[in-house]
Amino acid sequence: MTTFEMEPGQLFIGGQWREAADGARTEVVDPSRGAVVTTVAEAGAADVDAAVRAAREAFDGGTWSGLSGRERGRILHRVAELIRENADELARLESLDVGKPISLCHAVDVTNAANDYEHFAALAYSLDGAIRDTPMNALAYTKREPIGVVAAITPFNFPLILAGSKIGPALAAGNTVVHKPADETPLSALYMAGLLKEAGVPDGVVNVVTGTGPVAGEALLRHRGVDKVAFTGSTAIGRHVASTAGEALKPVTMELGGNAAHIVFEDADLEKAVGAVIKAFVFNTGQFCMGGPRLLVARPVYSTLLGILSEAVPGVPVGDPRNPETVVGPMAGEKHLKKVEEYVDIARKEGGRIVCGGERLDLDGGYYYKPTVIADLSNDSRVVQEEIFGPVLTVQPFDTEDEAVELANSTPYGLASGIQTQNLARAHRIADRLQAGIVWINDWAMLDPAVPFGGVKDSGFGREYGPEALTAYTKVKSVVVSLD
Repeated sequence: MTTFEMEPGQLFIGGQWREAADGARTEVVDPSRGAVVTTVAEAGAADVDAAVRAAREAFDGGTWSGLSGRERGRILHRVAELIRENADELARLESLDVGKPISLCHAVDVTNAANDYEHFAALAYSLDGAIRDTPMNALAYTKREPIGVVAAITPFNFPLILAGSKIGPALAAGNTVVHKPADETPLSALYMAGLLKEAGVPDGVVNVVTGTGPVAGEALLRHRGVDKVAFTGSTAIGRHVASTAGEALKPVTMELGGNAAHIVFEDADLEKAVGAVIKAFVFNTGQFCMGGPRLLVARPVYSTLLGILSEAVPGVPVGDPRNPETVVGPMAGEKHLKKVEEYVDIARKEGGRIVCGGERLDLDGGYYYKPTVIADLSNDSRVVQEEIFGPVLTVQPFDTEDEAVELANSTPYGLASGIQTQNLARAHRIADRLQAGIVWINDWAMLDPAVPFGGVKDSGFGREYGPEALTAYTKVKSVVVSLD
């Protein structure tokens, strides 16, 4: 277990815990019961300025960027070790904060967070440039250098993983960071600040400011001391982030909304396909940008698959996230629950058939919604075209490969997609035609820090994970030495 003590909900700036300058605090709610569990500091512009200044001082002083990649890698390896040593507490915080089932937090969130830091630790060892052959009588080479101060702005659905997917590569490349977690789910970010310090990350290299998007997030986005913005969130807010960063010519990477299509062909192994289909839309209570809320089914097996789903989905365990048997927990907040209800009401008005679910689950005052399957909607329905971000699946039939691809690519999003088929040639053929940053074949959500992910179209740009992520946190300098 760790030896540090996290101060109760304070900001982490310059390696120290501190209250917000104006003393403001905000409530953190347990979504499984709708009850306040604690409060955290609510940062204002002055606090964000202090955090950016601390990050700038640390960067300019070379306390981190001045270390060799190997030295940075050793410290990041220690971060991974500390995450594993504190797995129970991190899983508890993530479950309490987001409403995730505790078993999911252990198996997915904590495990992947540790893997993230381990992966980027290894990449820090091998960060290098290249010798370039030219006709000049000169030695030409490139080197990769850190960008500077990185603003990492993360969402509510995967606080631990998505923080690591930004902080990990930023630190591996030698940058300093100011992290603004979602105002609804700040607890694991504060805990990780302490783990990073314990691992040996110098003061000021990672700073955490909790607070709202319109105040703390906006101040961070507009701060002149920030050199790069890494953002995950909704497409609407992403447009604002890109526009604002563009005014200052700051580089941006962003992973935005998604509305992935999951295509089941008539030759699919239906038993395996059903498991993947259910996982794709109920994973994390549907609050997953790379979830699969749109199911496209070949007409010969359409009725059969709908019948299987109508029996299987109601049996998915929904309930208290602290119960290790629970698969689907509550929505992360009341506003998210109401949004799902609104979309299901729209589906009813548009003639959609509720195959199963379609209503709240009254349990302990929490924000629960039954996993829902909807058929008979047209492709231009809002419920099909827009991101619901909840445990709702729409099902549509198709007759040909071309129609399946056309339907899959018909929304503004392009983050993920999936194919169920036993025909290898078809799998590769369709994967090439899908407009998505990642395509899964015969399963869903197969993710690893070695495999890059990110979006096209309204799902953003840039890639997280893999060596591709590290390039987004560095700038290239060319050096040409005359040999005359």
